[in-house]
Amino acid sequence: MKVRNQVEEQPAGRDETEIDPLLALVSGRAATTTFATSTGGIVVGELIGMTDDGRTPLVVYPGQPGSGGVVARAIVDLHGSHIGKQVLLLFEGTDPAKPIVAGVLRDGQQSALENRHGTVEVDVDGERMIVSAKQQLVLRCGRASITLTNAGKVLIEGAYVSSRSTGVNRVKGGSVQLN
Repeated sequence: MKVRNQVEEQPAGRDETEIDPLLALVSGRAATTTFATSTGGIVVGELIGMTDDGRTPLVVYPGQPGSGGVVARAIVDLHGSHIGKQVLLLFEGTDPAKPIVAGVLRDGQQSALENRHGTVEVDVDGERMIVSAKQQLVLRCGRASITLTNAGKVLIEGAYVSSRSTGVNRVKGGSVQLN
């Protein structure tokens, strides 16, 4: 294969990469005519949300088409805690309209789940589900709630509380107060 080296063979005013893409590839100077090659193929963007199904990420990034969030695909599992974080984006076929989230950039903060505020542990084995929290666990629906505290208190509140049983309905405690 013969590669041209002489600049004088190029028409005036034209870059040699426009004339011979093979020459640009061999010389290590690839043409920057596509989005991904002009950005190095990797872009840092931001995860701004998830679609209604909770599985499809929405991202924004420099050089994107339009100004709203762009639907992306992901290589990694993304969660609600990742929203607002910077993500590493690759592009399918160098198309700026087809981002792929390759990862979430770490921000240097503590990443262990047990040390993060607002985390709850859920253990599901098919037979039962255990939901654990450090201080309080509250189930709330409208004006009704059940609160469990780390001190062992169980607080049931509601506009109407009913307790029914087909067997024994036992109220047991150190003392029982009615009204």
